[in-house]
Amino acid sequence: MTLSDLTGALHGRADERLAEIVGRLEGFLAGDADLSFQVAAFRDGVPVLDAWGGPHLGERSVTVPYSVTKNTLGLSVALLVERGELDLDAPVAHYWPEFAAKGKGAVTVRQLLSHQAGLPQATPPLSWDELLDHHAGAERLAASWPFWRPGSGFGYHAITIGNLGDELVFRVTGRTLHEFYEQEIRAPHDVDFFLGLPASEEERLVDLLPMIRPVSDTTVPAFSALGPVVFGSTAGDVDLAGSPRSWRYGHPAGSGTGTARGLARLFAAAVTGVDGAAPFLSADTVSQVGQQQIRGYDEVLHQHDRAHAIVFQKPSQQLAFGGPRAFGHDGAMGALACVDPDTGLAFAWTIARGPWPGGADPRAVALARDLGRILS
Repeated sequence: MTLSDLTGALHGRADERLAEIVGRLEGFLAGDADLSFQVAAFRDGVPVLDAWGGPHLGERSVTVPYSVTKNTLGLSVALLVERGELDLDAPVAHYWPEFAAKGKGAVTVRQLLSHQAGLPQATPPLSWDELLDHHAGAERLAASWPFWRPGSGFGYHAITIGNLGDELVFRVTGRTLHEFYEQEIRAPHDVDFFLGLPASEEERLVDLLPMIRPVSDTTVPAFSALGPVVFGSTAGDVDLAGSPRSWRYGHPAGSGTGTARGLARLFAAAVTGVDGAAPFLSADTVSQVGQQQIRGYDEVLHQHDRAHAIVFQKPSQQLAFGGPRAFGHDGAMGALACVDPDTGLAFAWTIARGPWPGGADPRAVALARDLGRILS
């Protein structure tokens, strides 16, 4: 398979079959002098697209793509399932006895990791000191009553799923999620995406730029009653993606750091293998963790077509990035990383200034879907 060097405003390399996609990317740059992105894709473990453009991001630039970071949690959990160390249908309390408090004794790992446990926030709300800690936030969540009866509904555990997942991994392995991910996934597979940016890599970091709301947009964001509790009550001046304290810690729900190339390689290493090596997940495990667990109304986000697998998002009307077995996660400021086992496509997009109103950049969603079509 031959990759051609790209010249002009779009830099990098692309498979010769992707002329349509390259033209589209060049058009994006021509239409917006401020646009800066990285895009990467592997097909069956082989690079097919590795490109970047715009004034703010270069080949080695790393960003904090917000909730795209959750893919590290999802794949770490998947590896424990693969090894038989974690049973999705076991009660969480089997691994973490204290979690059984306040009516949570029957909550399964499956429910916990698909946003059904009713713990998108603790009572009272967690502080940043607790959130940016491997155990403190989890201990408070374990001691809290759920906001709904677990299993009766679901709502996006936007930040807390990172604390809950970190503690679960620790109870199973004796290692923090950060240690497990680094030792078992990131370093062995040369993935340029970190939970906790090393000091040696900090010179590569590019801060995200604020979204710009169009003057014509007069819509008022709609939230459920839980929305302000989840997103508006954490005390302190920490910005999840923008504060050095946060990205140096690397919160697994939202402040990991890396490149689009690293994110695409992460998914390829898991599902198809890279560099001629076997994938670190079997097809059966991929099917288990990528299987849709819930779909419908999100109690936190007030969205009516939200869908989740184990940690990961599933394609929906708002996020149509692949076929029915595809899974991945977007980020609040436009980034997206995903994989489709049926096409063998692993894809990632990072962006310096995402489009209003946030969530996955629609251009990235269409690219992921179209790359799968073109290369299948």
